[in-house]
Amino acid sequence: MGWQSLKIEADEQAAEALSDALLELGALSVSLEDAHAGTSDEEAIFGEPGGPQPGLWQASVVSALFSPGADLPEIVRLAASAAKLTAAPKFHIEEVPEQDWVRLTQSQFEPIRISDRLWIVPSWHSAPEPDAINLVLDPGLAFGTGSHPTTRLCLQWLEQNIQGGETVFDYGCGSGILAIVALKLGAARAVGVDIDQQAVTSSVQNAEQNHVPAEFFLPDDAPKFLADVVVANILTNPLKMLAPLLAGTARAGGRIVLSGILAEQAEDVRQLYNAWFDMEPAVLDEGWARLVGVKRVAT
Repeated sequence: MGWQSLKIEADEQAAEALSDALLELGALSVSLEDAHAGTSDEEAIFGEPGGPQPGLWQASVVSALFSPGADLPEIVRLAASAAKLTAAPKFHIEEVPEQDWVRLTQSQFEPIRISDRLWIVPSWHSAPEPDAINLVLDPGLAFGTGSHPTTRLCLQWLEQNIQGGETVFDYGCGSGILAIVALKLGAARAVGVDIDQQAVTSSVQNAEQNHVPAEFFLPDDAPKFLADVVVANILTNPLKMLAPLLAGTARAGGRIVLSGILAEQAEDVRQLYNAWFDMEPAVLDEGWARLVGVKRVAT
């Protein structure tokens, strides 16, 4: 017997109240998502340095999981009443089949070949190429397993350009994958920053699992230094907002690597970073873009 997935459309004022009400009405789990995730209207809300205070998306999807026998239309009615909504919200119900979630997750995460000498390998697999550089990484709460085009684009650049001895700064480190790979490729120091404490914790654990001395911090705790390579695999809006901060972290002659950018947004981001860097044309993968630039020497 499966479970029931409920998704309710909500504005900024109603999303949190609906979430609380659904939990009170027996939801097994509740999460909030940006209704415009993956589009040019995607919003950054989690308090990037220099940005607006954390809040909620203007348009959200409240997702909740319920047991098979739950009366979801009635639950939506009660939740809307508890949230003091004047109109019934739009909602969608799907059946979620009963599955062995651990086995399913493992079956969906196979070793990932980044290049002939670089692989991402889950802990329950043997390395397909034992003599390659193998990063042991399990899927978890933090983003970044190497399977998404944005992460893959950054990994490919690091594999092709890290020569040894560089200092690397990774903003939005997620799972820590980019900082860890940089060290495995020969970088002398790699520092990762994320605004999510869970990402920092996961990154530290992944670095320990891979026996590399990567350093991970929340933004306010991060050390100040000028990096040879600054990499940021986040989203377009945060990249725009953080441009002065990221530019100030790269040394003169250093390089910046940006991803998390939809292909149609790449030129806007490239033009913005041209204020500090000589930017190269975008490299694309499945509709996502990577931008690279060299920091100009002040005259």
